[in-house]
Amino acid sequence: MAFSLRQLQYFVAVAENGSVSSASHILCISQSTVTEALRELELDLGFRLLDRHARGADLTLKGQYFLRHARKILADVADARRALGDGEAMALSGRLSVGVTPLVASYVYSDLLARFRRAFPNVAVEAVEDAADYLEHLLVGGELDVAVIVLPPGRRPSALHTEPVEVSPYRIWLPLGHPASADERVSLRDLAGEPHVLLTVDEIAEASEIIWRRLGIRPPVAFRTRSVEAVRGLVATGCGVAVLPDLTYRPWSLEGDKIEARALVEELPAIEVVTAWRRGSPLSPAAAGFLSISATRHGGRTR
Repeated sequence: MAFSLRQLQYFVAVAENGSVSSASHILCISQSTVTEALRELELDLGFRLLDRHARGADLTLKGQYFLRHARKILADVADARRALGDGEAMALSGRLSVGVTPLVASYVYSDLLARFRRAFPNVAVEAVEDAADYLEHLLVGGELDVAVIVLPPGRRPSALHTEPVEVSPYRIWLPLGHPASADERVSLRDLAGEPHVLLTVDEIAEASEIIWRRLGIRPPVAFRTRSVEAVRGLVATGCGVAVLPDLTYRPWSLEGDKIEARALVEELPAIEVVTAWRRGSPLSPAAAGFLSISATRHGGRTR
């Protein structure tokens, strides 16, 4: 294969921003340059990465798979530059204890851990997954060096320092061909009679219930689950709709069924993924290195 890093960068930008125009604006280059780079990349790969339409572009199933590899390639190159330019990082050793909340464990942590290990290969990492409140307890007690958590809207633990990693807005997930998918933005009032699938981790279900109370509606609940893949499969097969943060969105279920996502008319505070550590506690070199890796992670999509 002869594709270039530039082509990968343009593809990732389009995938994360949902359209060539948005990507070109962020990259500060012309739309035609992005379009030509994508065309060359698809020709080189031998398959389509994106389905273009009037609202922008959606990833194909193969495009979704390739996006993971493209991100990893770009991250590997960035980490190699960082590591080769910093001999002290390569020599750093010791242990690092990290806490993560469930959504972080599924959608953020693996990327952070892989990048940290490439930059600091001699540091042994131990991780624990639990609710944010319990991880805060472990941080305050000195049992964790750092945690990566989903922070509920408006909450700032007084005992912890926090730094942003990702901000992710909520959208409504719909099965392919759902009538509401014809609109750019969807009101939950119009879906009040539709069954909903609720994700019961990191206070995600509570976000839906808060907006229901605000609107004075009570949609039927088809299923409550701690598994995002279960939500994805149920929505894709038409068992219900779901309100979820964008960091969990993938356009295909494990069975290959398509899912669509639309912005909400109603305002719902985006979730924040942050790194957290005990206030007043000095950071170990390994923890400081983990925070530097976390700070460079590209944030959530803005579609």
